[in-house]
Amino acid sequence: MKLPKLTKRLCPYCRKHTEHKITQAKRRTPNTTKPMSYGSKKRARRRGLARGFGSLGRYSKKAISAFKMTGKKITKKTDLRYECKECKKMHTQKKGFRSKKIEFE
Repeated sequence: MKLPKLTKRLCPYCRKHTEHKITQAKRRTPNTTKPMSYGSKKRARRRGLARGFGSLGRYSKKAISAFKMTGKKITKKTDLRYECKECKKMHTQKKGFRSKKIEFE
């Protein structure tokens, strides 16, 4: 997919439409961006001790990768970063779209 190097977008910092330079970053998985903190691990462990609740089968289930309807997709979602030409601040796109390859022209 071909995208322009520069586009006019709303800058959330300047609060006006300015020229933005587009760059692509490597898409990170939710686990690497926000890893489970020690507190949440502790809460999950403590949950099994509560009477009548248990771990809700969380630890006896198979891994998601072993489920039948899951698998690696052919394409990855884009992670585009927009840098404002005026204030030089960078912001990300709201939603990524799937494409095999992105080319800037």
